[in-house]
Amino acid sequence: MPMMVRRLLEFEAKGMASLCLWVARRRDGVPPGATAVPYSKEQSTTLMIMLFAMVVETVGIDLMLVAVDVPAPVRVAVLLLDLYGIVFALAFAAACVTRPHVVTDDELRVRFGAYFDLRIPRELISSVRVSRNYNETGMIRVADGRLSVAVGSQTNVVVELAEPITVTRPLGRSETVTSVRFFTDTPGALRLQSA
Repeated sequence: MPMMVRRLLEFEAKGMASLCLWVARRRDGVPPGATAVPYSKEQSTTLMIMLFAMVVETVGIDLMLVAVDVPAPVRVAVLLLDLYGIVFALAFAAACVTRPHVVTDDELRVRFGAYFDLRIPRELISSVRVSRNYNETGMIRVADGRLSVAVGSQTNVVVELAEPITVTRPLGRSETVTSVRFFTDTPGALRLQSA
């Protein structure tokens, strides 16, 4: 099985697991004594509006298909695809809530839902500062040795590294970076120092 297909299936499985965690009000990968650093608040309103629009669209399309006398098998197939889209959007939102960034005594874990997970050993962190950037392009991007993990086109924390680390992007490509920018709901509460 090609790596890209394998990773896409992995994202689906993690997303569905995140729905279960969300319902159970649990978090993934936050051990006892660790600090969870959330990043989902900034995008939650947009996601809820999008979900509402998807539900309205699903109902509207089904009513339209009934009105024009589309055969039942076609209606069911379209309905299933629309319902899958709604579940996918819910899984995306759940993954962002249940998989926060994590700070432990040993590492900083920068994540984006089920799609990205980077572990940075604390001894490699040379500095951390709050620095707002509102014009990030893409959610996970590497450019000029800098990784950006953005939410709503913005980042607000910059981590400078003492030496380069290898980052695996969502679809499997590896890059080397010397700094990491990411977004958190509470950048002032993030307390990290080099070891």
